Amino acid sequence: MTSTHPAVELDGLTKTFGAVTAVDGLSLRVQPGEVVAFLGPNGAGKTTTIDMLLGLARPDAGTVRLLGGTPDDAVARGRVAAVLQTGGLLKDLTVGETVQMTGHFYRHTRPTAEVLERAGIADIADRVVGRCSGGQQQRLRFALALLPDPDLMVLDEPTTGMDVEGRRDFWQALRRDARAGRTVIFATHYLDEADAYADRIVLVRQGRVVADGTTAEIKNLAAGRTVRATLPGADQAALAALPGVDAVEVRGDSVLVRTGDSDAIARHLLTRTTARDVEITSRNLEDAFLALTTEHTGA
Repeated sequence: MTSTHPAVELDGLTKTFGAVTAVDGLSLRVQPGEVVAFLGPNGAGKTTTIDMLLGLARPDAGTVRLLGGTPDDAVARGRVAAVLQTGGLLKDLTVGETVQMTGHFYRHTRPTAEVLERAGIADIADRVVGRCSGGQQQRLRFALALLPDPDLMVLDEPTTGMDVEGRRDFWQALRRDARAGRTVIFATHYLDEADAYADRIVLVRQGRVVADGTTAEIKNLAAGRTVRATLPGADQAALAALPGVDAVEVRGDSVLVRTGDSDAIARHLLTRTTARDVEITSRNLEDAFLALTTEHTGA
């Protein structure tokens, strides 16, 4: 799983559907062995970008290079595999039969028993697919993607339907692969997955990259902190009027103040009010996601 070329090179990708521009001049480089979370709100152009990356759609402008070649070449050679939201499974076959049958489409594959074990479904190899849960079927799709032992794996909402333990095991397996040199790009609505498992986060909005960096770097783009305190009967309007306050939220006896000057707000709460249990926390990935991908309109 080594390459002298970037795993992914997207240059100026543009894709329109009628009057709608789904992807607007998007450029991205991903190096071998990186685990990259590709995040954005619904309609941001994530799935369209992934379709172009895999050669399932052609860009109106721009170029795609995977591992130094074209998407078609990478797919044909088994160097790229995907777990997508769409794509049916034959419900009457067993899990093991599905993997064995799919293996015939590749020149070289990993053993069926190995990929079933790596996907965590070796114990249900004899179960009919139609009787598998949604999470088990998603694990089966993961096993199918592992068959050609790809250098690049592209995942679109890969843990949909999995329980908490299943999601954890899934990502631990992928992290082990990344340490061996496999590149992983994934889109997800589970921001905790991106926070916990990605080396790098790329945020897109309206078909464009609006932020690109480590989790810590992305969090730092959401300036400010949150001051939380227990304050029964909090005067929300008065707190909102304090200098440096961005927003105030009251939850029962608790108040949350989002601010660029957390020290001043904490001092005010402790000296001018009856607040107790004051805590100051940095913004999280969700705060950064909302700040960077939500469209704000002025008067």
